[in-house]
Amino acid sequence: MANQNSLPLHERIELRYTLHKVIEFIILFLLLSLLVHRLLSFNNHGFAWLIAFLCELSFTLNWVITISNKWNIVEYKTYPDRLLQRVSKHELPPVDMFVTTADSNLEPPIITINTVLSLLAVDYPTNKLACYVSDDGCSPLTFYSLSEASKFAEHWVPFCRKYSVQVRAPFRYFSNNNATFSSNDSSEFKQKWTLLKDEYEQLSRKIEDAVGKSIPFDLSQDFPVFSNIERNNHPTIIKVLWENKEDVSDGPPHLIYISREKRPKHPHHSKAGAMNVLTRVSGLMTNAPFMLNVDCDMFVNNPNIMLHAMCTLLGSENETKNAFAQFPQIFYDGLKDDPFGNQMVVLWKFVGHGIAGIQGPIYAGTGCVHRRKVIYGLSPTDTKTGERYPNIGKVEMVKNFGTSEEFTKSAGDALQGNTECVNMSSKSIEAAHRVGECEYEYGTNWGIKVGWRYGSTTEDILTGLSIHNKGWNSIFCTPDPPAFLGCAPTGGPDSMTQQKRWATGLLEILLSKNCPIFGTLFANLQFRMFLCYFWVLSWGLRCIPELCYAALPAYSIITNTHFLPKGQEPTYYIPIALFVLYHIYTLLEHLQTGLSIRAWWNNQRMGRITVMSAWLFGFIGVILKLLGITETVFEVTRKDQSTSSDEGSEDSEAGRFTFDTSPIFMPPTTILLVQLTALATAFLGLRPQDQDELGSGPLEVISSVWLVLCLWPFLKGLFGTGKYGIPLSTIFKSVGFTLLFYTLCRNKSDAPKLNYD
Repeated sequence: MANQNSLPLHERIELRYTLHKVIEFIILFLLLSLLVHRLLSFNNHGFAWLIAFLCELSFTLNWVITISNKWNIVEYKTYPDRLLQRVSKHELPPVDMFVTTADSNLEPPIITINTVLSLLAVDYPTNKLACYVSDDGCSPLTFYSLSEASKFAEHWVPFCRKYSVQVRAPFRYFSNNNATFSSNDSSEFKQKWTLLKDEYEQLSRKIEDAVGKSIPFDLSQDFPVFSNIERNNHPTIIKVLWENKEDVSDGPPHLIYISREKRPKHPHHSKAGAMNVLTRVSGLMTNAPFMLNVDCDMFVNNPNIMLHAMCTLLGSENETKNAFAQFPQIFYDGLKDDPFGNQMVVLWKFVGHGIAGIQGPIYAGTGCVHRRKVIYGLSPTDTKTGERYPNIGKVEMVKNFGTSEEFTKSAGDALQGNTECVNMSSKSIEAAHRVGECEYEYGTNWGIKVGWRYGSTTEDILTGLSIHNKGWNSIFCTPDPPAFLGCAPTGGPDSMTQQKRWATGLLEILLSKNCPIFGTLFANLQFRMFLCYFWVLSWGLRCIPELCYAALPAYSIITNTHFLPKGQEPTYYIPIALFVLYHIYTLLEHLQTGLSIRAWWNNQRMGRITVMSAWLFGFIGVILKLLGITETVFEVTRKDQSTSSDEGSEDSEAGRFTFDTSPIFMPPTTILLVQLTALATAFLGLRPQDQDELGSGPLEVISSVWLVLCLWPFLKGLFGTGKYGIPLSTIFKSVGFTLLFYTLCRNKSDAPKLNYD
């Protein structure tokens, strides 16, 4: 029998998908064959042929990178039991937990407090934990909700630990599906369960009443600054809502509320700025060597998350190899069949696990455990030699970390691996106020070489890229049950807002000095990891070939030309085989993930819609920023909490696509109207006469019909009302663009005739 101390804390398991690889290479062969055919036929074709070639060249390059991303699909299995046999609980390293919220209207406080309560109740020594909540909206309502939740936590945390509660977010635990008792439950448990359920309902009502302003809540006694504040113009606010002074083993950990200073003329760097303030404040108050960060809607679904993460981060090899442990984003109560294509189940399973087999997963901005010293700028080489930071000069320390002597000392302790927890005191809180000021970062490396990186609305990707550039690996942690559950956007505008922000931030990184190619050429980013980052960062660029290719069927039909091979050509069946095989491939991925055919179709059509709308506007926003016309804006996604734990909503209206007056819906509406116009031209026989049998064929018509099917929600929106209908202003603008496109096409088709006459 093997010695328990010699057994690994985690194992890497290679997952083989042979059939997938075979199909991937067949698709690649067909793409290359089509490109060769176009190159050899340039002299016999015109403008549409050239555009099709350029688009297909882009698709081929994207497919090559996709094959690389999925080539080494791996899974990591962790063994928390082995960790506890090797390390006693009091020897486990401390962890600071960060929760970020920015707008109490878009991110309701009831969601935030459930996330906080689930974190406070994780299975980990209480004296090793501290929870920091960053409220970037400086909302008295959020503070009030957390203050009330801290009182409830005094009873909730011991209850969860005593009875080994699995789901530790109260709204989820007390849902209808968990309202029944088993025959093995003791009377004491039933009594406490009922009592706690009543207390949670009272807490919920208090918060709901406060949101509705039906009752006043006076914050002046707790914190006078809340009595007269402006959201974007206020000093630093730090409040210790709960302190585990007596080191109670089953009580709540420290809970600290933070709202960093904001002034109108000072840049705040959105979430990245908030994370850096959390890092500095926690460094002064507790200074844990590990930091977990989650969004306010990502509650703990597995109480052993910290132990799973430590299995991947502790140990001599891991200390110099793995910078952070990333948990996948999984959503609860997702709408049935994923109508908005934003649950990303297939993406995490195949691409996420594939990238994990290279240099490790990309930092996703939530559900991630970081090493503090890595966030402070340490590289694997520094960790191995242990020479750089112990001997660093005072000037460089000030340049990196700022002028606070207290924080500089805590940063030095963290870099040298001093894991001793700092006791909170009035002095540390006073110093924490200072490092939360707007001007503290001026003249320092915060956001440049230290902390979360500035320069993109997707600060998570940029920060993860800087870590991988140093040569660090990351690790994909996928325990069962899932570590965290969050909520996905449940409407058209919210989904588009999220996708636009992602496309904008990603493209900002690609078109900047932080482009990952420099990490490969001049730093320690592996080439295949560069391809992974390029695949993600180029989302916004894909709108160009996608839109051009989507316009080609209509252009060919209206001008009676063709961009796909004709029936008499030997290559006629290449695009047909490509179309069929690609959709069989994607369907296979969805079915192997446990999703339905309807979910597959929803993801296919939303893939087309997202590229034509959100990613296009993300691209435009970055171009305008580069031209110095506008600045990009961090847009918070609305969070909606479901009260049901049923898998998938049965509400018939829940999955319907919704619209608003945003111009983001105009490009897909225009493409739809263009396709409908082209099909009407074909079926009514209004196409110009073809020359030398080079007119459009059935493949162009089929392509146009396929696009109409993909844009079916917009077709329904043309006739819908209220939020389910496309606004008339958007329709009128799209009609104008459609008429312009049709006119240009007809002029193009008439031009050769004039020359021949």
